[in-house]
Amino acid sequence: MKRTSTRLADGREILYFDTADGAARAVPDTRPLDAGLTSSEVRRDPLLGDHVVIASHRQGRTHLPPTKDCPLCPSTPDHASEIPAPDYEVAVFENRFPSLAGDTGRCEVVCFTPDHHTSFAELDEERAALVLAAWTDRTVGLSAREGVAQVYCFENRGAEIGVTLAHPHGQIYALPFVTPRTTRMLAAVAAHRDRTGGNLFDSVLATERAEGARVVLEGEHWSAFVPYAARWPYEVHLYPHRRVPDLPALGDAARAEFPRLYLELLRRFDRLFDRADPTPYISAWHQAPTEPGRARADFALHLELFTVRRSADKLKYLAGTESGMEAFMNDVRPEDAAARLREVATP
Repeated sequence: MKRTSTRLADGREILYFDTADGAARAVPDTRPLDAGLTSSEVRRDPLLGDHVVIASHRQGRTHLPPTKDCPLCPSTPDHASEIPAPDYEVAVFENRFPSLAGDTGRCEVVCFTPDHHTSFAELDEERAALVLAAWTDRTVGLSAREGVAQVYCFENRGAEIGVTLAHPHGQIYALPFVTPRTTRMLAAVAAHRDRTGGNLFDSVLATERAEGARVVLEGEHWSAFVPYAARWPYEVHLYPHRRVPDLPALGDAARAEFPRLYLELLRRFDRLFDRADPTPYISAWHQAPTEPGRARADFALHLELFTVRRSADKLKYLAGTESGMEAFMNDVRPEDAAARLREVATP
């Protein structure tokens, strides 16, 4: 893999990731950009203890531009985009409208492909492996930054999810705090360890593999299953069989097998419903906090993939109990969701 680092006109970093060493990507950005102004701050909810990011400058960010003005496509003589190079394989750059910046962290955009009209599910295994390499590289780099407590790699796909750019892309957040969801997981893991002496993540994975009713697909090094208490209509968790805290800690065998299994999962999501348009989803990597210690040693890297679509013509909206009280109500039985996801396997 070749990694090329350069700068955009306003000083933001952009990185190109290529499978071959010969690619020349250090193309200057000639746009007349001023340095971006951000006003991010992190506030702590005194009742819940959760951190909330206030980023009022993002109200003016780019919203669903026409394809010809897409900021994530390669630059052309007629359109200078966020990516100055005329072509690329995978590109990562600092977000122009970040939720987190400076002392509050960092936000990066990950462009999976220069093709505006494709999706992650349509990538080949080599390109998916390159994206995994980019996620890993950025996890290493961002984890080493002062004040970063957790690195979160994710993809939002589809207008129903609320994406503001249609080009296939994801994001990486370097957070100055450990997220509420991870904090709750770690508390449950610690309680389980105190009670049993074992690891809760290991127990969950072993139980799902042994029972099998909610397993969607299984490889030599990874298993994908619908969780027992799934919150979303179609929700799959993908775990490596050997517990590791984050992407950089993955072994070579698990790293090599991941693209095939992950692409199969995404393609099954697209076949869930009898619709011409692709299934909207959120795909989220859960990684351990960056600080060494018991929490990091106990955490298990895993990916959570879910859709807000509950049937061909219905979306799952968060109702009052869910938005107001965080008490989820799922309309699809997890065992039925797993069965459906097994049915739509690649022919």
